[in-house]
Amino acid sequence: MEGAEFDDILDDWFIESLKTYKDLHVYQLEHPTQVIEWTSGKTVCVAGYSPTKNEILELHLPLKLFADENKGLCAERDFKVVHGGFTDGPVRCLRHVPGTRCAVTSDGLSSNLQVWDLGGDDSDVIRRTGSVEGRRGESEGGSRIAARLSSQPQILHGAQSSDIQLTHLTSGQTLYKLDTDSADPLSSLQFVSDSVFLAGCCNGNVYVADTRTSAAPQLSPPLASSGESVLWWTDAFAGPDPSGCRIIRLSSSGQAVVSDLRNPGGAVSRAQLDVQTRRCSVDGVRVSWAPALDDCIAVSGFSGAVQIYNTSVWRTELQESRPLFEHRGHVVSSQQSNDGVPVFVTSHVWHPDLPRTLLSAASDGSVHVWDWVDQSAADGPAPGTK
Repeated sequence: MEGAEFDDILDDWFIESLKTYKDLHVYQLEHPTQVIEWTSGKTVCVAGYSPTKNEILELHLPLKLFADENKGLCAERDFKVVHGGFTDGPVRCLRHVPGTRCAVTSDGLSSNLQVWDLGGDDSDVIRRTGSVEGRRGESEGGSRIAARLSSQPQILHGAQSSDIQLTHLTSGQTLYKLDTDSADPLSSLQFVSDSVFLAGCCNGNVYVADTRTSAAPQLSPPLASSGESVLWWTDAFAGPDPSGCRIIRLSSSGQAVVSDLRNPGGAVSRAQLDVQTRRCSVDGVRVSWAPALDDCIAVSGFSGAVQIYNTSVWRTELQESRPLFEHRGHVVSSQQSNDGVPVFVTSHVWHPDLPRTLLSAASDGSVHVWDWVDQSAADGPAPGTK
C-alpha cells in the first residue's frame, strides 16, 4: 500500500472513530502478546510469546479512561509500565491469582507452570518464584489455567481433560483430579462458581465438574458438526446466579452455539458469524461474554478486527449474524509487515466493570483500550448494562 493511500485510510478511520468511540487509547509493545490479564480494575499483565526471552509487564491503563468528567483536562492519556521482568520462554497463558500479587503462566510447551511475584510498592520487578508440575511432560498447546478467590491460593490447570487438577499454590499439594479417561486437548478452563468449573475442549466437548466431589463430570459433545475437522473455543458467564450460567461455543468455521449450564447439551440459540474463516490455532481465537453488558460477546483471532455480537437476537435455528460493532483499529493503523502477512488480533479482554470497554492486542505489538458507542441504540432496544 502506498504511503499516501494509507494516510487517507487512516485519516478516514480517525474521523469515523470520533463518532464510534467514547474512548480510544493506543500503546505499542516491543513484541506482541497473546495474553491480557487483569490484575486490578486499572492494571493488566501482558507478556511476549517469541521462542526465546520475553518481557512480562504490568501496565496501568490511561488515567483519562477513568475520569468521570472533564476528560479533556486529564493529562495522563498513556499506558504506564508499573512492574516488569523477563521470562526465558514464551507465555501462551497467564492467570492472576485473585487476592494476591501472584501470577501463573504456561509456556505452551509442557503442562508445567511458572509462578511469578508481580512486585509491589517497594519493587517494580516481576520475578519468578517457583513452578507447578503438571501431570504430563511435553504437551502441544500447553496447560490452561483457572484461578479463584480463596483463603488459600489455588489454581486449576491441565493440558487435556484427563490431566486436570486443582493445586494448592503454596504447598504444591494436589487437592482434586478430574475423573475421566478421555484425553481431549483443552481450549479453555474456568470456574463458574466457587467449586464448579467448566472445561472446554478443542473438539467441542464440554465437561462440567465440581471440585468438592470425586463424581464423574458431566460431558456434553458439540451441538453442531460439519463433518470436517474443526476447532472449538468456549466461554461461560455465570453472573450472580450460577444456575443460570450461559455457555457459548464457537467453531473455526464461524458457527456459534449458546447453551445453558443446566442443559449444556441443548441449544438456546445459534448463529453463523460474519468472520473470515481461516486456519486457526487453538491459542489464536478468543470468544468471551461481556461481564457487564447483557447478552453480548466479543470475538477475535479470525482477522485484524474484534467483533461484538448481540446474542439476544439469535434463534434456535441457525442463521447468519452481523456484528453489533467491529473494532478495526489494529489493521487500519498498521500497514502490512514486510513479509506480506496482514496484522491479526492476538487477544482481547472485556473490562470487568465498564460495560463497553475492551482491551485488544495485535500481531504488530499494538495494544488498544477502547470504549465503543452502540450505534443501534437509536434504532431500537439495545443490550443493557447488568
